[in-house]
Amino acid sequence: MLTHLKRRTFLRGAGVAIALPMLEAMTPRIRASNQPSKPLKRFVCLSNNYGVYRNAFFPSSDQMGVDVELTETLQPLEKNRRDVTIFSNLDHGATGGHQGVPALLSGIKPSQAAGYPEGNISVDQKIAEFVGAATRFPSLTLQVNETNQISFTRTGVQVPGIKLGAAYRALFIEDDEANKATAVQRMKRSRSILDVVMEEAKSVHRDLGKQDQHKFQEYLNSVRSLEKKIEQQQPWINKPKPKTDLAEPPQGKGTEADLHAMMELIALAIETDSTRAITLSSGFANGDFGLSGSYHGFSHHGQREKEVAALKLIERNQIGQMAYLIDLLRSKTDSLNGGSLLDHTTVMFGCGMATGEHSNKNLPLILAGGGFNHGGHRVYPKNQNTRVPAANLLLSILRNHGLEIDRFGNSTGTLTGLRWS
Repeated sequence: MLTHLKRRTFLRGAGVAIALPMLEAMTPRIRASNQPSKPLKRFVCLSNNYGVYRNAFFPSSDQMGVDVELTETLQPLEKNRRDVTIFSNLDHGATGGHQGVPALLSGIKPSQAAGYPEGNISVDQKIAEFVGAATRFPSLTLQVNETNQISFTRTGVQVPGIKLGAAYRALFIEDDEANKATAVQRMKRSRSILDVVMEEAKSVHRDLGKQDQHKFQEYLNSVRSLEKKIEQQQPWINKPKPKTDLAEPPQGKGTEADLHAMMELIALAIETDSTRAITLSSGFANGDFGLSGSYHGFSHHGQREKEVAALKLIERNQIGQMAYLIDLLRSKTDSLNGGSLLDHTTVMFGCGMATGEHSNKNLPLILAGGGFNHGGHRVYPKNQNTRVPAANLLLSILRNHGLEIDRFGNSTGTLTGLRWS
């Protein structure tokens, strides 16, 4: 077995240091195959901020497996039923209605983050740290007619979402030379500022008590995290962006059209390996689907016929868009791994608030692709004493992605019965 040596390796002795010449052991070993030894995985989460109308979403609890009768909202997944899993009775044990929305991909509400070693970092941002500078964008946080509230860094910062047009331009439109130069200068200024901050921090840290040192260390970690991101972004400034025949999609053509275009962008982002972690939150614009009102208003339906009908239309479209993305990924060859993009891309649908009536119990969760052994409908214990944390699903996703971790958020292990290849 060859020993890997750092490029700046010296032989030291008798007060003399002699630099070694460039050796084979100093260069990364090239694999005999063009394909990676382990599959490169991707993750996509589709979400909304209001949950679902349960009666039209969840299959009957006495129906399990791939032959389950799909409900009205889930009907668009009919032809994909063998590539998806619907989960019943998984949640994060949270309360507080809308406060649970940001906990979808972490299991932890922002107000509780201080009690966990990694705060409320979300799955996509955990993956972004793992991927680092391997892709132009460690993650993409997207939104259509709704604020994306589910992506958080380990320092508790909510990652802002971008809309359809901005996403297209970020992925495929080259910046002009002036903007590239401005970006380089901005990074240099940021690095200079961070250097000064870190130097000052050393003297401040020594004069603090133990409790303050702990808080200050968290601050330093956030500075180092920012420094690392700057280092990762800089090499990509002058690298050409991938080309596409897809014209920039018009924005504001209605929820259905905008979401349809966003699914195509997501598939292209994965196909071009521009990123391996994507979240999208979608909402509703007044007048879409022939409806008058607001998504939030519809979600407080009180079993009224008009509001329930509106929710069914909105949510069936969301699942229909998921089905369209699954089809797109299945139809595209995975040039990095072989097989199709769906084979190595986990697509998740879920909400941190289960219903518009502010319940956080039994979250609507669906998983597709990614090499998981999908089982149609999986029903977990409903009793509070035997409840299975939804964070176990998140841990399974991360483990499938290649992260060698034993815990994530408030997980107790990977999800029972859910295996992957």
